[in-house]
Amino acid sequence: MQSNQPLVSILMNCYNGEKYLREALDSVLMQTYQNWEVIFWDNQSTDGSADILKSYDDPRLRYFSAPKHTLLYEARNYAIEKSRGEFVAFLDVDDWWLPEKLEKQVPLFDNPEVGIVCSNYWLVNERKRLPPRKMMRQSIPTGSPLNELLKHYFVGLLTLMVRRTAFEQLEYGCDPRYHVIGDFDLVIRLSVRWKLDCIQEPLAYCRWHGDNESTRHRERSIKEMEAWASEMIKHTRISHLEGFQTLLQSIRYDYGRLYVMQSKRYEAFREWWSLPWGKFKVKLLADILLPARWFRETG
Repeated sequence: MQSNQPLVSILMNCYNGEKYLREALDSVLMQTYQNWEVIFWDNQSTDGSADILKSYDDPRLRYFSAPKHTLLYEARNYAIEKSRGEFVAFLDVDDWWLPEKLEKQVPLFDNPEVGIVCSNYWLVNERKRLPPRKMMRQSIPTGSPLNELLKHYFVGLLTLMVRRTAFEQLEYGCDPRYHVIGDFDLVIRLSVRWKLDCIQEPLAYCRWHGDNESTRHRERSIKEMEAWASEMIKHTRISHLEGFQTLLQSIRYDYGRLYVMQSKRYEAFREWWSLPWGKFKVKLLADILLPARWFRETG
């Protein structure tokens, strides 16, 4: 019965998302778990996003218009402030869920030590029109996987659910300085205190269309991660982990690959030289030696 189900607040932050919005909203309306609300935070869209949302006759869809345009994770904080659910989920307008997504994830919170829940998901490459592929091919770590999260961040925002009390116990919510890596920062800080559980099967579809925020702001993403890591060095619970050292190397690799894409070979070689011997050094050398058109074709 819906009355016995805890309320789930679904945050949909939107800025000019009309192209895919109906598919995202319909996937929420089709959920087998019915006690939810959508907090639709319109970050001053100039397209038809607001009209699309308002065309649905469902009181669970709650529309809010931002008084000013902000970075994405400042906007997410505003959406969270408007939410009322015991659990908070995230769905961006270009992704969509399988109908049983909430029904399968909510029971994992029966363990009071669990503050974070996620799942596997399908990656849809719309540019190349490839068949969907499973994002995580191996078993997703559970429990206290802080080291694994630093080595290879495996939580897809579209699958993320957070216990409200866990969020409220943080020193601050989403870091408003971030536009791309805010979910990574949030999950890492939550993982210091709370356990993570997941559904190993895919419960959502992530659409890659070449205009995703992480793709359009590739350089910003790397700079945000570099700034985050420089601040976390003083947090020994994080910086003493092997995964943190792996993260530092991955930042240097990402810079090197970015320079290759920008045809800045000298800068790329400089990053290659700074890396210790290992997989990132080998991968970057391969990237440097590849023809430039390979990067244009793969994005």
